[in-house]
Amino acid sequence: MTVDEKYMWRCLQLARNGRQNAKPNPMVGAVIVVPMAQQSSSATEYRIIGEGYHVRCGQGHAEVNAFASVRPEDESLLSQATIYVSLEPCSHYGKTPPCADLIIRKGVRRVVVGCIDEFAEVQGRGIKKLRDAGTEVTVGVLEEECKALNRRFFTFHRLHRPYIILKWAQTANGFIDDNGQPLAISNAFTQMLGHKLRAEEDAILVGRVTNEREHPQLTVRHWSGPSPKRLVVDRQHPLSLETLYHQNIQSLIVEGGRKTLESFLAQNLWDEIRVETNFSLTVNGGTRAPHLPANAVVISQQQYDNNIIVNYTITSKLPD
Repeated sequence: MTVDEKYMWRCLQLARNGRQNAKPNPMVGAVIVVPMAQQSSSATEYRIIGEGYHVRCGQGHAEVNAFASVRPEDESLLSQATIYVSLEPCSHYGKTPPCADLIIRKGVRRVVVGCIDEFAEVQGRGIKKLRDAGTEVTVGVLEEECKALNRRFFTFHRLHRPYIILKWAQTANGFIDDNGQPLAISNAFTQMLGHKLRAEEDAILVGRVTNEREHPQLTVRHWSGPSPKRLVVDRQHPLSLETLYHQNIQSLIVEGGRKTLESFLAQNLWDEIRVETNFSLTVNGGTRAPHLPANAVVISQQQYDNNIIVNYTITSKLPD
């Protein structure tokens, strides 16, 4: 692992602390380091003099909080410092002033950026402003990891729709109910993980049949955090992704029955699929689980007692 990668990993760790409250802004972490006095080793050692993350939308960005954490006695070291930021510093006036201007004003020697900000008001302008001011800039350190952290934000701004997660639970023999009757497939722990996911996403959707048959609450009851916006669709009330975009909904969980899930699959309208399988449970009939699309590839797999949760993404979304 290189020095740049080491401190970018720290940026990513910090950024995740803003998962709940930074929305609809992206999660961003920043770390400021300076070289230490040369020791007997030929390798340069560094120490962190400031770090921060974007805590809440409308408040200071990661860079602002990182600079605010620098002790007064270390301020004179900023001319020797490198600031690592997981996302390109902003260059425009929004709810806060541009972070690129702040970095220039602080006189930092070098800036290392994880990935370019695809938001229309930024898109490389922050990096250009820094370079035009004579600041050394390195871009693309842990780029795929930095992009993955804010994949909801990027999908929302690139495609003008939410990041879509299709989710279902199935028996060992591939059914999502017991001859048309609701079936408890998750165990206590995986149910908690499902509620954790709800707390992290903006909206959750089911179809009319699932809503009338199961009356799902679709709330966060076994985790801490806000419940997602509840959506029910049918032929009379179809889903409008454009409406969700204008409502600033960046992510959507689809937990509907087979027909609802297959309607998204048929349009290739998904970014992630989450399938939980209970390998100790079988039924003699019912509604078959949807077929996974050919372009779905596994990105993670975890086992919790007799239940396994597998997450898939689209082949084309994987890094080269």
